[in-house]
Amino acid sequence: MSDVFSVSEPDFALSPYTGMSRAHWISAAKHLLSGIFSHIHSFDAPVVMPRAETKVTYPHADAPKSQQELEVRAERFEGLTRSLFIAGPLIKLEPALCLNGLSVAKYYKSHILRACTPGDPLSVGSFDELQTLSGAENSFRTYQQTVETCALVIALEVTKTVIWEQYTKAEKDTIAAFLSSYAAAPTVPQNWRLFNMLVMAFLSKNGYAIDRAVMFDHAAAILNYYAGDGWYRDGQSFDYYSCWAFNVYAPLWNRWWGYEHAPDIARQFEAHSFALMKTFPALFDKNGLVTMWGRSSVYRCAAASAFEGALMLPGAETQVDCGLARRICSGALLQFITRPDFYYQGLPTMGFYRQFAPLVQGYSCAESPFWLGKIFLCLDLPEDHPFWTEQERNGFWELPASETSVADSSASVADPSEAEKIRSTVLPGPGLCLSNHRANGTTIFRTAKVVKAPGDRHGIWNYEKLCYASTYPWEAVDEAMQYVLTDEVTGEKQLANATFWHGERDGVLYRRQFFNYRLQAETHWQYALNLADIAVPYGVLRADRLRLFRTPVSLTLGSFGFPDNGTTVSEKEQGSARAIILKGFDALGNRKQLAMTVLNGWSELTVVHSENTNPDSEKSLFVLARTERKRLYDSSEPYLLVSQVLTKESHEDFTDDELFPVAAIQFSDCMQTGGYGVVTLTMKTGTVHQIDFSDMEGELLL
Repeated sequence: MSDVFSVSEPDFALSPYTGMSRAHWISAAKHLLSGIFSHIHSFDAPVVMPRAETKVTYPHADAPKSQQELEVRAERFEGLTRSLFIAGPLIKLEPALCLNGLSVAKYYKSHILRACTPGDPLSVGSFDELQTLSGAENSFRTYQQTVETCALVIALEVTKTVIWEQYTKAEKDTIAAFLSSYAAAPTVPQNWRLFNMLVMAFLSKNGYAIDRAVMFDHAAAILNYYAGDGWYRDGQSFDYYSCWAFNVYAPLWNRWWGYEHAPDIARQFEAHSFALMKTFPALFDKNGLVTMWGRSSVYRCAAASAFEGALMLPGAETQVDCGLARRICSGALLQFITRPDFYYQGLPTMGFYRQFAPLVQGYSCAESPFWLGKIFLCLDLPEDHPFWTEQERNGFWELPASETSVADSSASVADPSEAEKIRSTVLPGPGLCLSNHRANGTTIFRTAKVVKAPGDRHGIWNYEKLCYASTYPWEAVDEAMQYVLTDEVTGEKQLANATFWHGERDGVLYRRQFFNYRLQAETHWQYALNLADIAVPYGVLRADRLRLFRTPVSLTLGSFGFPDNGTTVSEKEQGSARAIILKGFDALGNRKQLAMTVLNGWSELTVVHSENTNPDSEKSLFVLARTERKRLYDSSEPYLLVSQVLTKESHEDFTDDELFPVAAIQFSDCMQTGGYGVVTLTMKTGTVHQIDFSDMEGELLL
């Protein structure tokens, strides 16, 4: 098979943006499943795939023997159940499907039963068995199998007539006993509760007894994780788990159990899902691209599966723009499966695009990326569903700005002017500001309500970058799109590990970041920045105020990481402002351009080269600004750091007015350095922005 998927005979009448029809989606699913089955050489072989990364992902060779056994079983189950996200809809549509000489339906029917059968060599173990194997030291211990039981019951429901109903009563009882052992077991108090809920719902609808009190406790907890704007808080942070877990599993639970047995809860889950749909398209860019952000980025296009979750609900066609939903889902899928570097031996890499070690997390194995197969749940929608029959639309990206609006009682969406062509969607619930930039087709996330442990670089890269762009995946370098502060007395380098949300006023988003934030120290003894940023046509303009309790310190701030496959670097100056412009290509040969400008408070601007820190290319670079504050309590030095980063998907030059957009910066403080009071930015377009941090202190949210 060819590693790379291509859209053969595209249907541009139905899908003018992607050419993808339902038939192409089926072909894409077969393409990915064929890659999996190319490594299954006999009917008895489990779905255990080769992996290029062996140090971070499990099974861990240096783990104790009992832990290795647990991990081997977990990997087998992940491979089985997550590949079923792709295989399940295909089995339903084509029961006779064969790959690599194997009947796909018969293979999964056998392996599901064997995984659930005690004593079978391919058994993954009931909860009690794993407790015994692990020594049962912790009665509240959880196992990866709980996650995968949820994927399993979704597949069993999708393939009901082909697999589940073909089992004997005794075989069903064996599977049900296995599922019950996890449904009633301890779970992780976040999105995992939904796994238990769906397994219990499946058991109940198939005639098996469940503990309703347990079901309602889980459901109540999930409801109480709701934060507004369609988003749920998963653990401390907000990320795509709200989209590919809460807003997929809750609608399924409604259909299987909630509407009948808990209609009051089901109505709330339904309302939350439809609330998400009002602004959900703003998460994707002009091409439907997914932004690399948050943990588990190896799941990639599964971020779009919340559309499919919503479409499973009654009346969804009035709440979801089906033509836009399919356009985004198709774009998100093609973003990855059309790239050669996405594949390792025909399988999704452990990365975002290419194999990328800084992204990888210890709870993943080689089969974990199959979670992206959740996007293929759309194939369970009937072929006459509007998701398949409506012509692709591109929403904001194709409409005149004056016609673009989003109605939502809680989210604030500013309609763009024709001059700026930007849509900013402000979501106070999860602390997200999403800006869609017509000028370059990019979507930028500005995030908050995040706390990570000091020194948790992986967590900080995933959540604490100042911006995340759909066209520039985050660079695994501390300085890239992050402030880094160095205490010049102690030499300690500090990263911003807490981002508080204040909100948006008059087109300016306000947040606060603390460096090395920790509860045992009062915030007045911690370095911080008040952040104020403004979306501009090609990026974001920053006007951030220092909150220092002592000096000397130095600060750096970098641009997005830029793939280096032959890059030209140029510089421009206008008055005291300076810009560095990068022009080059990504790994696929697409033209890229980035510019960083410093306008106030910075002393240096340079270019930094890096290797193996960029998800797109082996070599990369970024622009880096630097400044320092030397004398203790010196109000004569600038407090306000003004900069911007712009990007283009072409080599057409930025104009001088785009590179240097500020006509004047006016300070209201007596020292004219921005230490207090309103700062007025007058743009060359005539727009005036007033930066006012004065009321932030009492209204910071996590």
